[in-house]
Amino acid sequence: MIKEIKQLAIIGPTASGKSDLAIKIALKIDAYILSIDSLSIYKEIDIVSAKPSKDELKSVKHFGINVLNPDEYFSVDIFINLYKEVLCKCQKEGKNLIIVGGTSFYLKSLIQGLSELPKITDEISEHVEAELKELQTAYDSLYNLDSEYMKNISPNDKYRIQKALLIYRASNLTPTEWFKLRPQKPIIENLDIYNIDVDRAVLRERISKRTSKMLELGLIDEVCYLEQKYKRSAHAMNSIGIVEVLEFLDSKVTKEQMIQNISTHTAQLAKRQQTFNRTQFKNITHAPLEKLENIILSKYLSVL
Repeated sequence: MIKEIKQLAIIGPTASGKSDLAIKIALKIDAYILSIDSLSIYKEIDIVSAKPSKDELKSVKHFGINVLNPDEYFSVDIFINLYKEVLCKCQKEGKNLIIVGGTSFYLKSLIQGLSELPKITDEISEHVEAELKELQTAYDSLYNLDSEYMKNISPNDKYRIQKALLIYRASNLTPTEWFKLRPQKPIIENLDIYNIDVDRAVLRERISKRTSKMLELGLIDEVCYLEQKYKRSAHAMNSIGIVEVLEFLDSKVTKEQMIQNISTHTAQLAKRQQTFNRTQFKNITHAPLEKLENIILSKYLSVL
């Protein structure tokens, strides 16, 4: 029997306390947690991603953590399919759902939805795979056809270039033409979103402490292991915390500079996250961390 469940999202910049808050709320409203974090999705990237501890993961069932290998690509399509699977599981098991994380772009995509893609035959896939062997040529060709779409894609982003090529070869339409004819359909509607408001000076201090803790936990050893096993070409190896350690290992910076760079780049990311969260969502409640728990529980405990 499918049960109607409650869903909400908790977002905020990195190091703002999202994971701890989500676990507290989940325990009180009988919910599972779906992570929207572009690094926690990967196995073996534990310290860099600041994943919840093993005990925390045991206390509440989490999804979206330790799903892919670091050399696999994470995309909006994968996240939306994961959400649909988790939602089905929650409905069958009578659990509510908390979506939590710092990669709010995936949450926005969930609310906006995705356009359907054309049918891709094996023949088309093989043809596109051959084209991708000359990645720059494939990119330039697509850019000449559809600069509006391709200007937002890096010439090295093989995954998105492949997607654009597949659309073009399967439909004879440029991606821009294809998506104009097929508007996005929301996957989820009327989702309550709670954003952790935090002062930037406070956040910088928390980021600095988190960076020091990551070093104590073995950040450098983790990055060495990841580099040895997955090489630097893996998409996840371009993440903040990994790039800076690799620069240190290459003797480009001192250890002190590495630590400062991680903190600085993380603070810059947090600023972008705060701007995105304030401007991209409707039905959103902004409040400090110390007030948000009561705000959420006052609503959801009263309806459960």
